[in-house]
Amino acid sequence: MRSPQPMLLNIGLNTPSPRPRIQSPFQSTVHVQKLRRVNVLILILRFLAFCFSLAAAIFMFTNFRDSGSKWQHYDAFRFVAFANAIVAVYSLLQVGASVWEVSRGTTVFTEIVQVWFDFCLDQVFAYLLLSIDAAGAAFARTMKDAGTCAADNAFCVQSYISIALGFAGFVFLGSSSLLSGFRVVCFVINGSRFRL
Repeated sequence: MRSPQPMLLNIGLNTPSPRPRIQSPFQSTVHVQKLRRVNVLILILRFLAFCFSLAAAIFMFTNFRDSGSKWQHYDAFRFVAFANAIVAVYSLLQVGASVWEVSRGTTVFTEIVQVWFDFCLDQVFAYLLLSIDAAGAAFARTMKDAGTCAADNAFCVQSYISIALGFAGFVFLGSSSLLSGFRVVCFVINGSRFRL
């Protein structure tokens, strides 16, 4: 005769807990270090975009000569001046948000809002800067071909410098936009801004 099987006690295995479980995702120190590096890189890129856009705006706003040439007389140069100033203000605000994120480890807004906010506005302002500086470069080339720069070379050189600084600002803002796009993809796939 077979001996009876011992009865297994089911003590609390299937019963729900009276307290709700708070499950925080495990973050290793490697993950935290990678997230911090990406955030610092975004901060540096946004700071460089701010510096170059501000310099481009200042160069264009101060571009006037005694001979009568002024940046206000040309629509393309007005667009270059104001677009770079707008991008400089946006980049300065994003630098502040990035400093907050690096120093505190949290985003200013909720994570989903912050990720999409950064991505969308980085895209908009990067394309704005690229298109306006391309239009300014085309107009400066037209001025050179028409012989306007022969009479007032300093005005044209300062316009070229402003446009070149604007393109450099676009490079840094575009790079920041790529990283914020990477953060959006990571958030959509993993539910976190950065997780490999």
